Amino acid sequence: MYNNVPLAERLRPKNLDEYIGQSHLVGKTGVLRKMLTTGIIPSIIFWGPPGVGKTTLAKIVANMLNRPFYELSAINSGVKDVRETIDKAKKQKFFNTPNPILFIDEIHRFSKSQQDSLLGAVEQGIITLIGATTENPSFEVISPLLSRAQVYVLKPLNEDELKALIINAFEKDSILKEKKFEIKEYNALFRFSGGDARKMYNILELLSGADLNNETEITDALVTELIQQNFPKYDKDGEQHYDLVSALIKSIRGSDPNGAVYWLARMIEGGEDVKFIARRLLISAAEDIGLANPNALLMANTCFSAVSIIGLPEARIILSEAAIYLATSPKSNSAYMAIKKAQRIVQETGDLPVPLHLRNAPTQLMKNLNYGKDYLAEALIYEPGKNAAEIKTRQFLAERWKNKYKY
Repeated sequence: MYNNVPLAERLRPKNLDEYIGQSHLVGKTGVLRKMLTTGIIPSIIFWGPPGVGKTTLAKIVANMLNRPFYELSAINSGVKDVRETIDKAKKQKFFNTPNPILFIDEIHRFSKSQQDSLLGAVEQGIITLIGATTENPSFEVISPLLSRAQVYVLKPLNEDELKALIINAFEKDSILKEKKFEIKEYNALFRFSGGDARKMYNILELLSGADLNNETEITDALVTELIQQNFPKYDKDGEQHYDLVSALIKSIRGSDPNGAVYWLARMIEGGEDVKFIARRLLISAAEDIGLANPNALLMANTCFSAVSIIGLPEARIILSEAAIYLATSPKSNSAYMAIKKAQRIVQETGDLPVPLHLRNAPTQLMKNLNYGKDYLAEALIYEPGKNAAEIKTRQFLAERWKNKYKY
């Protein structure tokens, strides 16, 4: 029986000390760990890509707080299932006992009416809701529900965390122990897992079940060969969802319209949500093209509005037009780098008071005190890109701020 349990389930952590990754949430100073020590938690939405520990974290929360735990999947549950579960939770709640936890996986797949059915129970404290989603909850979770929940972002696992998972698997799993594998190279394992712990475990299971001709050394070449032989078809709900959208965006970033349309076609043929694709194009227009061609953001926004209205099959034409336009546009990430640098400065310097000469000056006295006077920031935050549009911007800035920008 044990052999039939997937490796990811066999090694699922039972507490925060066993949990690997998401140190910003569950590390020694993590906000979620601190919250759990109080024994009081709000409703929560865990947002992150597949295989980063959303479900595991929900179960750990319930275990640590010793709460009844109900689990539904939005893929195969409806309003009736939600109401039945809420009724069960009501029956378990006596006087001042803490709320049972209702965990809903893929909560973004719930329709508005299904999400509405949760509101009363959350508001009345009948349940504490924990939802998991791979999609931006701002788009996919209704505002009343979102306003009653704390959103925590989970990140893909980095190489150190993935390596810790691999070592842990070979040390603790009885089946893998018998294989006596020696890992010589990790790069292919890291690359194919893509920060996804579940995908990493699937690869390890693939290795353990493969006929390796008595080989015990795991190399990049061996992993690559096995993965290519067993490469899954597109799964919009998991395995290749993020791989293909990454390929689309990187093709746009690399100014490759042929690659962009090819990967776009792969996603469309796989049944991907056209609004998800259009949102990624919006992000690319702002992050990768930016001020080199500000019209790109307008194009991407128009694309999102259009595909939301008409849907498939015609939406594929609009997406193709937008992808080609973005791919053939000049590229600049200067705006992205500027806000990133500015945020880092804010984080390092704290909440500094607004200088006197930058404050609002509604009265003559305040104007006399130099409120609103021209201000030259010390830090060079925005660095124009080397494209035609921003070369002109640099020329203007050099004339306006002679001591800062050179032309």
